[in-house]
Amino acid sequence: MSRIGKRAVPVPDGVTATIDGQQVSVKGPKGELAVLLVDDVVAEMTDDGIQVDPREESKRARSMWGMSRTLVSNIVTGVTEGFTRTLEINGVGYRAQVQGKNLQLQLGLSHDVVYAIPEGIEIKCPKPTEVVISGIEKQKVGQVAAEIRRYRPPEPYKAKGIRYAGEYIFRKEGKKK
Repeated sequence: MSRIGKRAVPVPDGVTATIDGQQVSVKGPKGELAVLLVDDVVAEMTDDGIQVDPREESKRARSMWGMSRTLVSNIVTGVTEGFTRTLEINGVGYRAQVQGKNLQLQLGLSHDVVYAIPEGIEIKCPKPTEVVISGIEKQKVGQVAAEIRRYRPPEPYKAKGIRYAGEYIFRKEGKKK
């Protein structure tokens, strides 16, 4: 039994959810999202919210049960609150700034890195060493954060580079005399 899948996804006030076969669509104050569920699960509206159940008792159906419920939960959270990832930049002279539809990063390279901000994603730089990525799609927000981090991942000796907020960097000892 899936502990996650057993719980219904609550639909808050101001959010409308429709189920059309395997397609679950949710519309809320921040926008509209839809997810196409696999054929091994079935979704239905109940008094508690959206309930996801397996079609049969196969291993694949039970495997997809919890994941499908989480996907539905993510789109409901996305249209109500949205998702945010914060990146911290460490290093002398390392900084970021938003210029129009581009994020300009100075990361100690011979050139500035210009990252085009994708549609549906909002990037802010409250400080030159902090990048806040927000949007309604959880996967897209995480993907953009990973792409930006990939330009200069944190190194283990001085922890210079781009890291997620709260990420622990395993530090190594330097050379000994």
